Amino acid sequence: MSTNLSPPAPTNLRDLLSQGWRSKTVKREIRDNFSQMLAAGDELFPGIVGYEDTVIPEINLALLAGHDMLFLGEKGQAKSRLMRQLVQFLDPYLPYIDHAEMPVHEDPLAPISAAGRRFVEQHDPADIPIAWWPRSERYAERLSPGTKFADIIGEIDPAKLTGGVSMSSEEALALGLIPRMHRGIFAMNELPELDDLVQVGLFNILEERDVQIRGYPIRFDVDVMILFSANPATYNRSGKVIPQLKDRIGTIVQTHYPREREQGIEILQQEIGEDLGGEYPVHVPLFMYQVIEEITNRARQSKYVDQSSGVSARFSLANFRTIVASARQRGIVHGESPAVPRISDLGHLYASSLGKLELDLMGTHQMSERQVLDNVIAEAIQIVFSEYIEEHGLAEIAEIFRGGVRVEVGDMLPSSHYAERLQNVPPAWDRAFEVNASENEAMRASCVEFILAGLYSLDKISRSQKHGKIHYET
Repeated sequence: MSTNLSPPAPTNLRDLLSQGWRSKTVKREIRDNFSQMLAAGDELFPGIVGYEDTVIPEINLALLAGHDMLFLGEKGQAKSRLMRQLVQFLDPYLPYIDHAEMPVHEDPLAPISAAGRRFVEQHDPADIPIAWWPRSERYAERLSPGTKFADIIGEIDPAKLTGGVSMSSEEALALGLIPRMHRGIFAMNELPELDDLVQVGLFNILEERDVQIRGYPIRFDVDVMILFSANPATYNRSGKVIPQLKDRIGTIVQTHYPREREQGIEILQQEIGEDLGGEYPVHVPLFMYQVIEEITNRARQSKYVDQSSGVSARFSLANFRTIVASARQRGIVHGESPAVPRISDLGHLYASSLGKLELDLMGTHQMSERQVLDNVIAEAIQIVFSEYIEEHGLAEIAEIFRGGVRVEVGDMLPSSHYAERLQNVPPAWDRAFEVNASENEAMRASCVEFILAGLYSLDKISRSQKHGKIHYET
């Protein structure tokens, strides 16, 4: 596949043919380019984590088979990202007839419209102008709710009828998105929310690759790869998608959430990018990544959360950005660089979490969304902390509190506060700092909060909260 960044030279059909160009269907074009990348060992889906052995092999086979695809999965499973990445398998540029009368990007060797065929018949190849369509423009997508037949298929244009064009002529049409994406890729998100009439129009395109508007059988050989996305809860509900349309979709690609916590963390680190640097940098310890991702895992398994809706990867990302912002604010105020997120920063997750969890009204037993989130956070801290107990023997720190130690924590307390409070306590605290070995006060403060919150989660110590500050003691 060519990787040229600028359009090829030919500006007319004669020069194009002299270079040996031949037209292909869009699916053949995708298959050929995909096959070259596969043979070369190129990275096929950059930035997609956790799908190497499940989702990606199914997409690969669908591309080789020339299938239209449905991406089936809950929200936040990279369905849209996967669909958009298929653009990379198109040619960098595609030639089309450059004339104002063309209703679509016509193939110079196989025009589908009456205007296109007439123009080619009446002109010498040297007089047929050629322009180049970049692959970035050969993809369009639409969200189903509110989509009408005219939006994606087309409608009779009253202005053209007034001008004397026959209603049964294709010149009378105002084309929708799919015909205008002729020789490209069209994606329809949330297929089950699409009106039945529009589904029938899609079925006709998948079956016959033509367009029929208001009952007029206008033959219009649209060449397009069609992609869909849907949530299993609605897609599998009887009557939401017409059986004929389901039957014509070549491949169903089942997506899923990360199977391992480490994959979720990798996605977080990828999405956050360079946001941790800059004038006020933030250093995130591994256990905070683990706690944030485990909060999402707990929510995905909670009996209080509606699992048919799912818990998006955006839930993790929004929460992660919140604790980073809280740490950065503390760093700016107290002059700490780098700033380090702490467990007390989780107190701000209500702002980034509420609205992203859909409660199971049958299982909540009158629990509010805030209460469900508190429960999920507590479970996550306990699970992650229990893993660290096995590795570092942290439980013995609880013995310190038998002597009456009382430790105050809070998201806006300077890290020096922790160092001062703990400088005269027994050496057992040194184990806490093995969690993330560092002499940095901000990192040590984060370790202290993690240990305290973990001990509390195991009922080893008690906790009280007042005016935004938390006290741990026996």
